[in-house]
Amino acid sequence: MAFSDTSYNLRIELDTHNCDLTAEEIEHFEEGLNPLRKPVEKFPVSDLYITVTFQPRSNTYRVKTALVLSGRTLAAADVEENVYAAFKRCVRKLTRRLKAYQADLENADDRSKLQKGTHHELHPDQIPDAERLREAIDQQDYTEFRKAVAVYEEPLRNRIGRWTYRYPEVEARIGGDLAIDDLVEEVFLNAFERFDSKAEEVPLGDWLEHLIDPSIRLLAQHPTEELENIEFAKTLRDL
Repeated sequence: MAFSDTSYNLRIELDTHNCDLTAEEIEHFEEGLNPLRKPVEKFPVSDLYITVTFQPRSNTYRVKTALVLSGRTLAAADVEENVYAAFKRCVRKLTRRLKAYQADLENADDRSKLQKGTHHELHPDQIPDAERLREAIDQQDYTEFRKAVAVYEEPLRNRIGRWTYRYPEVEARIGGDLAIDDLVEEVFLNAFERFDSKAEEVPLGDWLEHLIDPSIRLLAQHPTEELENIEFAKTLRDL
């Protein structure tokens, strides 16, 4: 079964294997894409490929998605007994990665400064396990990633505490519905989503510091969505 939709600026291609989706289910999928439609409007190319495969042995659906943009392809996958639940999680992952990519584009100058060494590096008490870090990224395992970068938590918390003065609207919320630990989690979550874009020659501490400003800015611009992402990340971290 194949389905194509070219409405809006988001071109959608849906393929299924070992299963068929009803017209109602396809409509449900289209509604579930609403979080992506507005963010991709500025991209001249925005093609979304969705593959749904039913796995009889486990009685589950594997949903794979690839959002092809001008300059980058973002991917997400999930497995669930309920096909729409798996699809919805894929959309949530793609939305986070799209925001991260847009923030990267907006901060090209900062990345240039970072590569030239004009940013200060965060110094952890211990050296992070590079092999564990790489494996966590390859497996898309935020829980293990968070454990691997935990050595940066305290220096990152201290740096963020001094950085929030640049954003009075965020600083005013510290101690209320927002904590410094939430901002730390936001930085780590963004680092997880963007890790494959990190240049090898850039030290991890330097790179994490570079993510502080766009992370706080994202939270200032989209407080409700980002706090939901933070709570989701904490849930994964505590599993």
